[in-house]
Amino acid sequence: MADQGTETAARTLADPPEGHYADADGVRYHYLDLGTGDPTVFLHGGGPGCTGWTDFGPVAPLFARDRRCYLVDILQYGRSEKCVISGPMWDSHAAKTVALLDTLGVARADFVCNSWGGTIALALAAHYPERVRSLVVTGSMPVFHGPLAPLPEGGRRGRAARDAYFGGEGPTPAKMRELMARLEWYDPAAIPEHTVALRYQQSVDAEEMALAGASDSPRGEWQELSTELGRIQAPVLFAWGMYDAFLTPDYPLMLARMVPRGQLYVMDRAGHHLQEERPQDYYQLVTGFLRQDHG
Repeated sequence: MADQGTETAARTLADPPEGHYADADGVRYHYLDLGTGDPTVFLHGGGPGCTGWTDFGPVAPLFARDRRCYLVDILQYGRSEKCVISGPMWDSHAAKTVALLDTLGVARADFVCNSWGGTIALALAAHYPERVRSLVVTGSMPVFHGPLAPLPEGGRRGRAARDAYFGGEGPTPAKMRELMARLEWYDPAAIPEHTVALRYQQSVDAEEMALAGASDSPRGEWQELSTELGRIQAPVLFAWGMYDAFLTPDYPLMLARMVPRGQLYVMDRAGHHLQEERPQDYYQLVTGFLRQDHG
C-alpha cells in the first residue's frame, strides 16, 4: 500500500479532460474515455454534483495505464441527459447503461462503482449477466435492511442530506464542503478545495436544480434488490470504508454472502469515498482483483 505522502499528492483533482457524448436508447450520455486495454466502466455516486470525474478522477489515470476506462456521468448527473426516469429506478438505469455499452461497442466489461452507481451495476449484473465480467462496489445500498439492526435513518440518510443541501437558501460551497465532510470523507481536512468547487458548480446546473426541486419522483420508483443479488454470476468485490457514514461494514459483509461470488475488503482511514481518500491504495486493491482470472 502507498505511504501517506503519496496518497496526499494523488488526491489532487485536475479539471476533467475533454468528454464525449453517446446516444443510448433515446437518452444521451456524457462520458470520459481514457487509456487502452480491457474495457472498464466507472459509475459514480448519487451525491449532489457528483460526476464520473469528481468521483474517480484521482484514480482514473492509474487504471488507464492498462485499461480502457469509461467514466460515465449517470443519467440525471453531470453532462448526461437530465431525463425523468419512470418505473423501477435501478432496472431503468441498468437497461440504459446496457444500451450505452451497445453504442460504445463494449460487449463485456468490468465495473468499478461507488454508491448509487454500484447499485446500478448490481442490477445490471443480475439482469444482463453476459455483459459483466466482474464488479467492484463501494458504499452502495441495494437492500433496505441490515444483518442485525435497522439502517441509519431508515436508509434515508442520503436523501435527507440531498434535501438539506438543496433546501433553505439553496446550494453553497460551504454546504457542499459540510456534506462531504460529514458523510463522504473520513478526514475532512483532506478534502481538496477543487473537488468541492467542481461538485458545487455541477450542483447548481439549472437542470440538476430542477430535478432536485421536483415533487413528482423524477428519479423513478425506489427499488430493492434482495432477490436480484442471488442471480449475479460475476464475482463481486465489496470495497468498503471502515468509517462509511451510511453503512457500517457489517452491511457489505451481508451483501457479500447474498451474492454467489462475493468478497469484502474493509479499508481503514476511509469513509464513503475511499477511491478519492486513498486513491493509490484503492487502485492497488481493485486492480489486483480485476486482474484475477474471473472466467
